[in-house]
Amino acid sequence: MVEGPRLDTNSPQAVEDAPIGPRKRNGSPAKRQRPAIEPGKKDKLGRAAKKERNSPPWVAELRSWVLTLAIAVLIVFGMHVFVFNLSTVKGQSMEPTLYESEWLFINKFAFLTGSPSIGDVVILKDPAEGEGRKEFLVKRIVGLPGDTIEIREGQLYRNGQLVVESYTDTEIEDLDYGPDKINADHYFVMGDNRHAKASRDSRSFHAVPRSSIIGRADLIIWPIARLNHL
Repeated sequence: MVEGPRLDTNSPQAVEDAPIGPRKRNGSPAKRQRPAIEPGKKDKLGRAAKKERNSPPWVAELRSWVLTLAIAVLIVFGMHVFVFNLSTVKGQSMEPTLYESEWLFINKFAFLTGSPSIGDVVILKDPAEGEGRKEFLVKRIVGLPGDTIEIREGQLYRNGQLVVESYTDTEIEDLDYGPDKINADHYFVMGDNRHAKASRDSRSFHAVPRSSIIGRADLIIWPIARLNHL
């Protein structure tokens, strides 16, 4: 067996010949280079940045106010469409509960998550109007889907039972009605004013579909002296 020369690591020569510093790894990845920016594009970016720095302070403040106002308008519009609305009373069909020119807070969200109930004061599309018209009525729900409504001798009966209506100030002065069974997903509405020919309601256009009911009137908000929950 042939032995080669031995390297004594304790000798000065061995220390002197040893490589100094970290070893280089073979095949190490090359450094990534940033993508070059075209001269024309670089000039445009430089001019835009310079223009931004040279703009007076009021421009940035105005931009901030415009952005804030736009966001606020979008929020209010969304709430107006899906959450609430304000409506003005016209006519006398809901007296003595509501009077001409009173302002109502209309809760639209209530019927997005639930269904109308007996006694609710609601805003609905006028069934007598065409598709292009947007007239609305304010009435009270007195009959639910499946109920049988009858008006006899000035009194309202629901499913054969006399309905005591504390919100009216007189008996029903119009002609008798029914009995009429309400279809599925329909509601029978009447005005609180029970004097003769004072209210155009389900006695003339029958029960209204659920889709025509816009929202529930929860509050009288104007005038302040009439502020009240309905």
